[in-house]
Amino acid sequence: MPNLRFIDPRSNRNSVLASAAALSLIAAGAVGQTILTAPHPALAAPIVTSGLQGLSTPSFAPLIERVKPAVVSIRVKIVRDASSAQGPGVMQDFGHEQPVMIGEGSGFFISSDGYIATNNHVVDDAKSVTVTMDDGKVLDAKVVGTDPKTDLALIKVTQPGDYPYVSFAKEPPKIGDWVVAIGNPYGLGGTVTAGIVSAKGRDIGDGPYDRFLQIDAPINKGNSGGPAFNLAGQVVGVNTAIYSPSGGSIGIGFAIPATTVDRIVTALEHGGSIARGYLGVQVQSVGPDLAEGLGLKAAAGAIVDETLPGSPAAAAGLKSGDVITAVNGQPLRDAADLTLRIGSLKPGDKITLSFLHNGVQQSAEATLAGQKSASVARSDKKDSEPRPALGLELAPGREGAETAKGVAIVGVDPNGEAAEKGLAPGDFILDVGGKPVSTPNEVKSDIATARQAGAKAILMRVQTADGARFVAFALPKA
Repeated sequence: MPNLRFIDPRSNRNSVLASAAALSLIAAGAVGQTILTAPHPALAAPIVTSGLQGLSTPSFAPLIERVKPAVVSIRVKIVRDASSAQGPGVMQDFGHEQPVMIGEGSGFFISSDGYIATNNHVVDDAKSVTVTMDDGKVLDAKVVGTDPKTDLALIKVTQPGDYPYVSFAKEPPKIGDWVVAIGNPYGLGGTVTAGIVSAKGRDIGDGPYDRFLQIDAPINKGNSGGPAFNLAGQVVGVNTAIYSPSGGSIGIGFAIPATTVDRIVTALEHGGSIARGYLGVQVQSVGPDLAEGLGLKAAAGAIVDETLPGSPAAAAGLKSGDVITAVNGQPLRDAADLTLRIGSLKPGDKITLSFLHNGVQQSAEATLAGQKSASVARSDKKDSEPRPALGLELAPGREGAETAKGVAIVGVDPNGEAAEKGLAPGDFILDVGGKPVSTPNEVKSDIATARQAGAKAILMRVQTADGARFVAFALPKA
């Protein structure tokens, strides 16, 4: 998403707040001006406003008075090599030849003893952290733990005290509910904005565990890590990113849901790291064309591109081409849903997987392991609208080459469907319609057979530089 901007102000990934913009106040009218002409008699009476006092327009003032003391501004300092520090806001210390980058964000107390929740990208690589409370008091803080996969972090002030704190909402908000955001936009400090929950479950492509709230309360650079409150004064989300062509708020902001934040910061407090379940599959979502190629009625679930050897998935009997449809009886929407479900569980948890094997519904038990790599499941590119021609030039794979099993793709028509699906020269077609292939003629024959049988699409398993995955191609009528 090219216009997605994290609302942290540092340079590169975290844009730097070098300085606050100058503000000018423009007088709305002259003070003590003499009226030289008499008012029109019909307009002499003042407008009556007494009846407006009974209107039910909500005021957020009582809410703000209670929760605002728990919200803090965060300032971080990062020291980097001269070669890696570039961009506005990087201040050079010529005495030590160490560029210093200053960034600012937001956070909020979640306990009376000084724990503060914020975004990982606010404190990432910080050499020092200070927080400024609503009353102006400045405190030193240290990073307790971070979780880059959810972009959350837990810090703690070093000075003992009894700090004002807020709690997380136990129930998620509904679309249309009021939310109030408080934070430190552009380094201005405690700023309040309000809006509604615009959408839920947004995947903005930032990580494997994206399920953001979308809110229209204006948030900007420096609001990162700040809370979004419901009208009961409970935190419903942590403001994290905005979608904007200009870098400023256009009313599309994203917040990490409170249920995720509560779980992650609790784990960080007690262990400093997050233990996530590991299934050991590479998967992709079942889009409409994959569903057509598999003969499925609905485009839902996650198709297994590859089962990793020695993994819980392999022990459970999952194989390439199986379609995982549910976890513990709960249907899956797509591959990202599978990743989120597995990642929310712990190593050692037992799960029941429902899946289709050669079109037959089956189930298996699996015991999750600890994550060994950066992902539990990988979602490939979303399916595009099909085009009539595959646009492939094929050659036999070289015998004895481990990565060259199957049929080699040596040319791709840039206007063909294969290019649209992300295939490139150097990839290999491993099987077509579930049958292994080793020559271009076998590929053509299997496609022709499927077309004569009236199939609207055919499924191919392809080996790319990123691993094996399934690709569905639309077939023209015979």
